[in-house]
Amino acid sequence: MEAKRSLLAIFLLLSFLSISTAAPTRKTRTRKPCKSMVFYFHDIIYNGHNAKNATSAIVGSPQWGNKTILTGQNHFGDLVVFDDPITLDNNLHSKPVGRAQGFYIYDKKDIFTAWLGFSFVFNSTQHKGSINFAGADPLMNKTRDISVIGGTGDFFMARGVATLMTDAFEGEVYFRLRTDINLFECW
Repeated sequence: MEAKRSLLAIFLLLSFLSISTAAPTRKTRTRKPCKSMVFYFHDIIYNGHNAKNATSAIVGSPQWGNKTILTGQNHFGDLVVFDDPITLDNNLHSKPVGRAQGFYIYDKKDIFTAWLGFSFVFNSTQHKGSINFAGADPLMNKTRDISVIGGTGDFFMARGVATLMTDAFEGEVYFRLRTDINLFECW
């Protein structure tokens, strides 16, 4: 009888151990960026009076809108193209290190939001090439993440996340975005 109890105890112990080691374990994989950078881009939208300084323009608008001022209803339907200076600090008059070139579409009537597709095209001695971005931009959030979907030159095939923050705005003519870029695939 004692031998049966010992055998049963060993069997239960081994069963318990096999169950606990067979249970899947979740490994949380924390990845550190291979490259982190911060840039500012400055957007001056054409309003019918500032053609000399404008860096963006409305190229498409809904039937009720026009192409010199943003439409009502959270600017729904406006398509804006831009060629904005990129700086290392938040001063519009600092020496640009490149250009932010692309477009944004105001894509919802009920919430102030846009969809972005653009590139940072660098022309400085520090960086050569481009970084490409795409994603939704819920403008009312303090910070917003968009995808880094590729690049060229120093940023060949880069992948990562860019966190946008509206750093300043002046009515509907000027805004400045702080862009914190974290690349997780660098070549």
